[in-house]
Amino acid sequence: MTKRIAVVLFNLGGPDSPDAIQPFLFNLFNDPAIIQLVNPFRWLLARFISARRTPVAKEIYKHLGGKSPLLDITRQQASALEHALADVGEVKCFVAMRYWHPMVMEAAERVRDFAPDEIVLLPLYPQFSSTTTGSSLKEWTRAASMTGLSAPQKSICCYPADTGWISAQVDLIRTTLKDVNPDQKYRLLFSAHGLPKKIVDGGDPYQHQVECTVDAVVGQLDADLDWAICYQSRVGRLEWIGPSTEDALQRAADDKVAAIIVPIAFVSEHSETLVELDIEYRELAEQLGITAYHRVPTVCLHQGFISGLADLVRKSLDRQKPMCSGAPHGKRICDPMFSKCPLPH
Repeated sequence: MTKRIAVVLFNLGGPDSPDAIQPFLFNLFNDPAIIQLVNPFRWLLARFISARRTPVAKEIYKHLGGKSPLLDITRQQASALEHALADVGEVKCFVAMRYWHPMVMEAAERVRDFAPDEIVLLPLYPQFSSTTTGSSLKEWTRAASMTGLSAPQKSICCYPADTGWISAQVDLIRTTLKDVNPDQKYRLLFSAHGLPKKIVDGGDPYQHQVECTVDAVVGQLDADLDWAICYQSRVGRLEWIGPSTEDALQRAADDKVAAIIVPIAFVSEHSETLVELDIEYRELAEQLGITAYHRVPTVCLHQGFISGLADLVRKSLDRQKPMCSGAPHGKRICDPMFSKCPLPH
């Protein structure tokens, strides 16, 4: 008998209209994984921040037609993954967005109606963070309980150095480098979304796993490559992990090298790639006098990436516990100091 497999793809989500921008931001900042305050203080602060940031966000989304492209791309990834898993059984992929529709509860209801024999939880965050994957899986646990889902569940916590993910990155970088003047010195800037430093100091393995991804990518490129890791999208007055992408661009200008930006923690195009990287940082690069600025695309529907996700799902179906793809037998890759890693030592 053919098994019915539900694969739940988790991502951040994004507003689907200008009117959705403020409630999307409120949902984001009201997440206790993002703002670690008890209510009603977190709720009040989320109301304040979302109201204050909405005008700025509306200007950002104007460049994208008033909405985020993230849901459309994620649905395309879900469809591609279904086709790649045709050998497994009757597979259906469900999209679960954390801060806007279709939200986790909606996805759980649809999974329940599908009546699967097994469920695989697959975050579209290659590197684990308590603020992204951790928050989504915690919300899924609540939603699954409320909707009465009882099918066995398998989860994939991270895949920072997975073969498919890395091969897709390497291929896209090499393709982009073909457009670079061969006489021009350049630096690869691996730009990842930032986190407040206190979250990383509290045991979150995200920065460590970003470094694992970059090490794996660089290991497949030229040995004498000029590269650096940097972090974008700072918000608020807290100290964030660094160096910032702005500072990395300044150093590239000082060293008179071209900048090749690699979005190393995103699997889809959205505001932080299409606006922040393609428009805002490009303008900054021009102001700094950087001779050339190129941006590597995100992996999106790259065959290597989709094939890699499919392999992760197949492996997870053979296991009983949450899986990390970066270590032998799917066990934990994080040092014990990273207490927020969900896998046992």
